[in-house]
Amino acid sequence: MHSHLIPGIDDGVKSPREAFAVIDALMELGYQKIITTPHIMTDYYGNTAESVTTAFENFKVVLKESGYTIPFHCAAEYYLDENFIKIMMDKKRILTFGDRHFLFETNVMSEPYQLKEFIFSATSQGYKPVLAHPERYEYMSLEKAEDMRNRGVLLQINMLSLIGFYGPQIQKMAEKMIQKGLIDLLGSDCHNMDHALILKKVQQAKFYRKALDLPLLNYTL
Repeated sequence: MHSHLIPGIDDGVKSPREAFAVIDALMELGYQKIITTPHIMTDYYGNTAESVTTAFENFKVVLKESGYTIPFHCAAEYYLDENFIKIMMDKKRILTFGDRHFLFETNVMSEPYQLKEFIFSATSQGYKPVLAHPERYEYMSLEKAEDMRNRGVLLQINMLSLIGFYGPQIQKMAEKMIQKGLIDLLGSDCHNMDHALILKKVQQAKFYRKALDLPLLNYTL
């Protein structure tokens, strides 16, 4: 889960041909289902729940015509900004996966002041918020991660973090979270063929294997 494989709608794959190459690589690594999550972020990409759904349905036709049978599902990676908060507060449609799960990310540098209120609103409506790559946020700590889980937020670590792809500090944070059992999901955050090829290396990482010993939710989605 967590990938950017609908061609041309965000910073992920740019063409069906590139998407096919990435999907082929993921299948070769043993992946049996894909949940793609294009960005929805105000002022970037111009995506909405409706436009993402249309692009997804169109690409599904192309996939089927090209002979792909791997289950391919679509949600979104929402950026926590005023627009998404308003969508949540107004109880408008959001793109979910699994059992009313939705993926969201925040500002990297500082914790959004509305975060706790947003979490309360989401969980009160029966949603299961999943925070993308918490190990990458400078404001994150083990204590804060535990508090967020206690508030009903699920935590999804990027697998690429486990080999230092985003830097040593982020790798250390990811490892600490795994050591403490503070993760619920692993995600690829796969944007392109380079990411797909690096995922093979991740499978040999010590803390990737440790993460697989945890009761991850990936298998239930």
